[in-house]
Amino acid sequence: MGKLIKIIFLGVLNVVFIWTALFLYSSQAYWVLLLLLLGAALVNFVFISEKAYPYRYLLPATFFMVLLVVYPIVYTVYISLTNYGTGNILSKEQAVAQLQERSILDTEAGNYAYQAYRDGQGQLHFVFTSPGGELFLGYAGGLTPVQEGDPRLVELEGFTELTRADLVRATNEISALSFSLDEGRQLRMRNINSFGVYRQQYEYYPERDELLDLETGTTYRSVQGYFQAPDGTRLTPGFREVIGFQNFRKLFTNPQVTGPFLRVFVWTIQWALLSVGCTFAVGLFLALLLNDPHLRFRRFYRSVLILPYAVPAFISALIWRGLFHTELGVINQILKATIGSGVPWLQDPVWAKVALVILNLWLGFPYMMIVCLGALQSINSEMYEAAVVDGASTWQQFYHITLPLLMVSVAPLLIASFSFNFNNFSVIYLLTRGRPPIVNAQTPAGHTDILISYTYRLAFESGRGVDYGLASAVTLVIFLITGAITFLNFRFTGALEEVRKNV
Repeated sequence: MGKLIKIIFLGVLNVVFIWTALFLYSSQAYWVLLLLLLGAALVNFVFISEKAYPYRYLLPATFFMVLLVVYPIVYTVYISLTNYGTGNILSKEQAVAQLQERSILDTEAGNYAYQAYRDGQGQLHFVFTSPGGELFLGYAGGLTPVQEGDPRLVELEGFTELTRADLVRATNEISALSFSLDEGRQLRMRNINSFGVYRQQYEYYPERDELLDLETGTTYRSVQGYFQAPDGTRLTPGFREVIGFQNFRKLFTNPQVTGPFLRVFVWTIQWALLSVGCTFAVGLFLALLLNDPHLRFRRFYRSVLILPYAVPAFISALIWRGLFHTELGVINQILKATIGSGVPWLQDPVWAKVALVILNLWLGFPYMMIVCLGALQSINSEMYEAAVVDGASTWQQFYHITLPLLMVSVAPLLIASFSFNFNNFSVIYLLTRGRPPIVNAQTPAGHTDILISYTYRLAFESGRGVDYGLASAVTLVIFLITGAITFLNFRFTGALEEVRKNV
């Protein structure tokens, strides 16, 4: 029974592999096809060979690790080395095809008058009259010269001739039609009254990788994702192309990009430190109060103080956005009633940062309170009794006993919290959306943007379009910083050493 199930499973899986392989082959995705074939061969080998039996349990985890971790990293690295973004979305083949489809009106050929008919099946038929008086019959099969009295012209009398009102209603349908003439010229609708002769504007020469303007004779060469003329004129659309480390050079050497990036980077560090420091300080203070066995209603206080942690962060962020509203917010109404003026919470750079810290303090202190409360309860009370006997004050007990022992348990969590807030996109975007904007910044950077929200806005909110290449470069910088923080976490907490000892 087990073998039958395995055969059925492999059969279904191989059918999926074959169908996907045929699709990739038709799409000319040869590298992905090669990886698919190697993966299919590996899967079949692991499930058929008895020697590879242990790997059956590692294969699913390995597959998802490659799919969800390795592939996104590799693809992000690749995109960071390209000019992928607005104006360079298409592949080179697609851009060339679009440019070659462009046409220009041949004004010397004159206008072709026409009459349009619709047969019983709804198909359109045309009778064109050239400036020289020649007649042409146009239909789905193409364009055919005819003479007066031709039976095909007589046949049109049994069809419905379109009036001017009918032509207006069918404008979109008629304008989508084209009829081939000689030497690559085509007959297309010019206006409601006539058709014009159009000819191809650009011709591509793959052996020279050049595009020739057939009207002006200008030669456009491929330069960094665009076809560019000698005078610097570029044709659009451009195409995706590997440009090396230009995105990184732009990020670190272009003043209009580097300036906002450095300000965003510095604020990201400040934001993470302030978030961790404030939440830890408030959480520890409340934990010390709640750890007092003589405090009445401790359970009630714990239940109330943990509520911000129980409410989803995005709901809290939207509520606080309303509270911080300059004109209608409750906070400013209270301030106006007490001190006579409100605060531009979301318009002023400094106050916007203060609002973010307050919001994150509200969201984060319950977590720190719970962590610190658990760590405090694990400290042996006899140490405090000995300290009292030695004459230690309350502050000395906290500084020499509570804090050092607390940090043993809490320090790794503080580092993890720093990493989390370093990439805390939701709070930033839901409250301020990175605003207010930095004046004269070439990129869409705001005073409250952190690196992750800055990356998002680079990719999706740039006023000149998206820039996936530069956004991917910023993403790799974030990845390296977060990786360094993780390494320091392992290095100073000894996690890797503990694992190594147990192996």
